[in-house]
Amino acid sequence: MAQPQPIGLRLTDAQRIDWLRLIRSANVGPRTFRSLINRYGGAREALERLPDLARRGGASAPAYICSQAEAEQEMTAGLRIDVHLRSPGEPGYPPRLGAIDDAPPLLGVRGDIDAMARPMIAIVGSRNASGAGIKFTGALARDLGDAGFVIASGLARGIDQAAHQATLATGTLAVLAGGHDKIYPSEHEGLLAAILPSGGAISEMPMGHAPRARDFPRRNRLISGVALGVIVVEAAHRSGSLITARIANEQGREVFAVPGSPLDPRCAGTNDLIKQGATLTTRASDVIDVITPILDKPVELPSEEPEDEFTADEPDDSARARIVSLLGPSPIGIDDLVRMAGAPPAIVRTVLLELELAGRLERHGGGLVSLV
Repeated sequence: MAQPQPIGLRLTDAQRIDWLRLIRSANVGPRTFRSLINRYGGAREALERLPDLARRGGASAPAYICSQAEAEQEMTAGLRIDVHLRSPGEPGYPPRLGAIDDAPPLLGVRGDIDAMARPMIAIVGSRNASGAGIKFTGALARDLGDAGFVIASGLARGIDQAAHQATLATGTLAVLAGGHDKIYPSEHEGLLAAILPSGGAISEMPMGHAPRARDFPRRNRLISGVALGVIVVEAAHRSGSLITARIANEQGREVFAVPGSPLDPRCAGTNDLIKQGATLTTRASDVIDVITPILDKPVELPSEEPEDEFTADEPDDSARARIVSLLGPSPIGIDDLVRMAGAPPAIVRTVLLELELAGRLERHGGGLVSLV
């Protein structure tokens, strides 16, 4: 049940350093990174243009740009613990993750490279899991592992921990919220060491980055992104696992939910997911029956933007002012912004890029943007 590996760019050593410098620079996220690469043809050229773009976007001071020395230092620190930076399409980068629209341009990968290319199912749930939930998770994960799936989860306590432990022999993937050298929780460093021989670990964060609360929702998009589907075992209302389920829906992934007692608040979120259309799951075959048809579909990286998406034309002051005036704290669709501004899409996207590099723009799901 091998998963097809998409063909992507193979970076040279020099390109990898330039890509790392660009993604580590201030206000450059995955979507902005891709826009810059498409506009200027390469990371080195984009790095040269960052100061001018941020200035035109209204930055009050020069923004941080990662230096060559800092990038080389990060790569060296990673290699000391066998962490390799990979781009979408390169060996070790999970194929389905590379197909999401905000895929990390570079992903820190370590462990069994072959496991990264196999089909994955994510299992997430409560950190404060019940005994029954932990037991069920172990049995479900083990059955899915025996069926050929790698089990992805977030290395957290409770359900995540049970899913990883049950599939150490068949392959499991730990998706980290911090750098590879900043494992959270710290008591799971031993579990991670046991995962690596037959499975792996991935992170988009730099070495030395200790995870903060805001990093976990960002990490959750990777958990769902690597997988064909996400199983939620126990989740209270407003839990991180429900965030993962929501992102999975946005990414076009299948969502599965294990029913629980209506008297247990840890099951309130999963029961609601079932009401909203998630596949009710009580055994591995419930998952396999839904996932099997998807395995025959090829994995494709996002297509490059059309060559005329960005042009050499730069927005003049009046166009820039008109576009900015249409933005506010409430999210608006980019297509709506283009229509209201009466400007070419390339001009609108250039202004949005300038604002983002100046730290003044926030991107939301579904192609929505707002002013910070």
